[in-house]
Amino acid sequence: MLNLQVTIDKHSGFCFGVVYAIEMAEEILAQEEQLYCLGDIVHNDEEVHRLEAKGLKIITHNDLEHLYDVKVLIRAHGEPPSTYEIALKNNLILIDASCPVVLKLQNRIKNSYDKKEKIYIYGKHGHAEIIGLLGQTSNEAVIFQDLEELELSTLPSNITLYSQTTKSTDKFYQIKAQLEGMGIEVNANDTICRQVSNRDAELRDFAQKFDKIIFVAGTKSSNGKVLYNVCRSTNENSHFISKAEELQMEWFAPDNSVGICGATSTPMWLMEQVKDVLEKL
Repeated sequence: MLNLQVTIDKHSGFCFGVVYAIEMAEEILAQEEQLYCLGDIVHNDEEVHRLEAKGLKIITHNDLEHLYDVKVLIRAHGEPPSTYEIALKNNLILIDASCPVVLKLQNRIKNSYDKKEKIYIYGKHGHAEIIGLLGQTSNEAVIFQDLEELELSTLPSNITLYSQTTKSTDKFYQIKAQLEGMGIEVNANDTICRQVSNRDAELRDFAQKFDKIIFVAGTKSSNGKVLYNVCRSTNENSHFISKAEELQMEWFAPDNSVGICGATSTPMWLMEQVKDVLEKL
């Protein structure tokens, strides 16, 4: 026995937007055998599998075009206007669990687009939230993860800058400062969710208290990648796993203190499962 002292970070786990979407799905599945969901309800395979066992059926946007007269859940990431148009055409009942923070951002971007502003969005290419945001601009906004992606010499002299809600606050302001340093006037809109950005400081504080850190998140989670890097920058003995089976004995020494934490898309039950395995090593 390694006699590990294991603690779960009380601040980790689902953000309110994900909680809302999952509770909505579970309420419907308690009464009905099946519910369609447009895309993974959360970027965590283990949680998706749990809900699929209850009757959740994950569909793509292509599938949506061929569905009629059924209920479809819109997850927290939000959707572009085209999704709602298809729903009307196909007589679909949309159960809209879009996160209020994302919806507010969509409205702000739509207002900027209507004013013909040059819109740049710091975010992950192809991410579900980004697809919804792009849709507010008829796909005209420029998406980038790093300034190196942009042809800086051809940038407009005045731009409106937004961010995907789950990106790094520090990097957002670094980008703003770099652009302004080039003489570009930046109308910067810090649209990063504070439930996400506040996790940075909380995680730094948590990660430094333990010999080893186990960060639990889905491999598709953008937020998970950001927060894991926060942990690793504070405690180099941090390890990323998506499920308990990925734990490796060689990571630990007898009597180690181990902190378990996760992304805003990581279910608490999964972190508790990891804790149970560690305490039996």
